[in-house]
Amino acid sequence: MVASSHDENITDAGPQHRPVGVFLRGMAMGAADVVPGVSGGTIAFITNIYDELLGAINAVDHRLWRIWREGGFGALWSHVNGTFLLALVAGILVSVFSLARFISHALETYPEPVWGFFFGLILASVVHVARTVSRWRGGTWLALALGTAVAYAITVMAPVAVTLSLPVFFFSGMLAICAMILPGISGSFILLLLGMYQPVLAAVKGFELAILTVFAAGCGLGLLAFSRVLWWLLHHYRDLTLALLTGFMVGSLNKIWPWKHTLVYHRDRHGEQVPLIQENVMPWAYEALTGRDAMLVATLLWLVVGVVLVLGLEYLGGRRGSV
Repeated sequence: MVASSHDENITDAGPQHRPVGVFLRGMAMGAADVVPGVSGGTIAFITNIYDELLGAINAVDHRLWRIWREGGFGALWSHVNGTFLLALVAGILVSVFSLARFISHALETYPEPVWGFFFGLILASVVHVARTVSRWRGGTWLALALGTAVAYAITVMAPVAVTLSLPVFFFSGMLAICAMILPGISGSFILLLLGMYQPVLAAVKGFELAILTVFAAGCGLGLLAFSRVLWWLLHHYRDLTLALLTGFMVGSLNKIWPWKHTLVYHRDRHGEQVPLIQENVMPWAYEALTGRDAMLVATLLWLVVGVVLVLGLEYLGGRRGSV
């Protein structure tokens, strides 16, 4: 498949969003990235900043020093779309550090409605991203199936146990960031599979600077490398890539199903029992197996809220330059 005329859109930075709007998008991405199963890349896509984000990241390259010498700081700032990146990163960081405790508490106290909300988000996002494919044909359907299979296989993998060290945090950051910018594959879930979700979340809560610095360095290196691959794919094979990303989101729905029965627990480093292997069940079976209220009505209501929120974000994102 050769690049279509639609592919040319990737070369344009797209609408110039206001810094406040970019900051709010960053907060939404940060909140999503804290939750295993939800991708910040999905939020970037449905709020119409995904191409601009990849373009800004890819602008951080070997030309920076030459641009600095020849044009000064102003030219360098313009080259990397600095205002956009600063507002987005600020929103992500504010969200991660302010919402980590809240989201963790919500997942422990009201897991069914919270997962219902995220299920609605991803379900509506599947439709949104699928509609960006200019033409569905044999290759795009195959890419959709492949993405679905890969994401589903990831969601059923059992987490592994690792020995914590700074290099482990570094390489975990490299792997997680690749998933974080992919719609449908959650960086937090990759951390969960690596056995690193709880340690990283604990480092965020405790503001353990050494660990966070090493983890951020791994994220930075992984982001610079992997974003270039995505940029090239979207530029040359946009429809196939978008179909693949749609499949990633379809497959990830298995992880976000609100009603789960835990088959195996393990103890984290604080001695608390956390789920290790879970299976999806229907609400009535969930009540019988767990003895918990399925909160069916509340969960369905929050699922609808998630769908409506995506529709609202899609509407706002479609208003070029408005937010």
